[in-house]
Amino acid sequence: MLLHRTTRRRPWRRLAATLSAAALGVGLLAGCGSGSDTDAADKAGDATSTTAAGAFPVTVEHAFGSTTVKKAPERVVTVGYTDDQTVLAFGIKPVGMVDQYPNPTGRSPDINTQWPWVKDKWGDTRPEVIMKNGDSGPNYEKIAALRPDLIIAVYSEVDRAAYDKLSRIAPTVGRTKTEKEPFSAPWQDNALQIAKALGKAEEGQKMVDDIEGKLDAAKKAHPEFAGRKAVVLSWYENSVAPFTSTDVRGRLVSGIGFGYQTEIDKIADGSFYTKLSPERVDLVDVDHIFVINDKADTEALKKFKLFANLDAVKKGNVSYLLDSEGPAVGAAISQGTLLSMPYAIDELVESAAGQ
Repeated sequence: MLLHRTTRRRPWRRLAATLSAAALGVGLLAGCGSGSDTDAADKAGDATSTTAAGAFPVTVEHAFGSTTVKKAPERVVTVGYTDDQTVLAFGIKPVGMVDQYPNPTGRSPDINTQWPWVKDKWGDTRPEVIMKNGDSGPNYEKIAALRPDLIIAVYSEVDRAAYDKLSRIAPTVGRTKTEKEPFSAPWQDNALQIAKALGKAEEGQKMVDDIEGKLDAAKKAHPEFAGRKAVVLSWYENSVAPFTSTDVRGRLVSGIGFGYQTEIDKIADGSFYTKLSPERVDLVDVDHIFVINDKADTEALKKFKLFANLDAVKKGNVSYLLDSEGPAVGAAISQGTLLSMPYAIDELVESAAGQ
C-alpha cells in the first residue's frame, strides 16, 4: 500500500535535522563516494538521457525558494515518489529513483520499472534506487555518487533541511510553491512543475491538456456519474482508510464526473487520507465506493462486518481494484502521472460503468 509515505514523515524530518554536517559536507557530496557507490553510478550510466533542446536557462519557483537550471540536464535523480514517471514522459530516463512500491525480494527487474504504462519507456535501463517507500529519507551518498546535474523532489515530503542537503549535490527543484501539505497539489501542477524544470513547459502543458480532454470525454460519455457521490478507500492497519478529495485518487474520481465525499477532508486534518474509527465507517456509505487493495487486504475488508453491512456494499456499488497485483489499476490511479493517468482513466471508467 501507498500509505507509508505519510506515516514515516516525522522520522524523515528528524533524520534530516540531526545528520551531522561532517557526514554531509560539501566535499563528501561532491566526491565519488565509496567503491560500491561508484559502481552504482557506473551501472546507472546507461540511464543518461539524450534530451531534445529545451528552453534554458529556466528558473523554477518552489516551496523552498527558486532554482535555476542552466542547461538541459543529462543525469536526473528523482526523489519524489512518482517524479520518475513524469520525467520519463519527456523521454528522459532518471539515473536514480524512489521505489514507491516495495520490490519483492530477489525480483528483477524492479516492479517500479515494469508497470504497463512505464515498461516500454524504461526499456532495458535499470535506474539506481536511492530510497524505498518507508525509508526515513533518501540515501544522500548514493545520490552524490550518481553525479546528477538535476534533482527533482516534487511529489515528495522533503523538508527544508533535506532540500538544503540535496542542493549541495545538484540544483534541486522542490514541490510547488502553493502546496501547503505534501501530496496535496493537483496532479496538473506537479506535472507542469517538472516540465518547466526540464525546459519542456509547452510540451508538458499539451500533455496535461490531453489528459484533461480524456477526463472531459469520460464525463460526457457517462452522464450517469454526475450527481452520484463516491469515495476511494483502502483497508490499512485493520481500518477503513479513505482518501481525501485533494488526494490524486479523489481528484481522479471527481475528474470523471462523480461528486466526492468531502466529509473525509474535515477529519483528515491536512493529511491525504484518514483511518476511520468503527463509529465513523458510515462516512463511506455513498453511491459508489472504489477500493484499492491487493487480494489479501481486499478479502480482509470484505470480512469486516461494518463495511459488509453498508448499503453501498449490499447493493454491489463497489469497484474492487487491485493495487500492485495483476493489471495494477490501483497503482495507476494512486500514481496519477502523465504516463499512468490515461491507463487509470480507462480502467476506472470501465469499473464504474459496469456497476
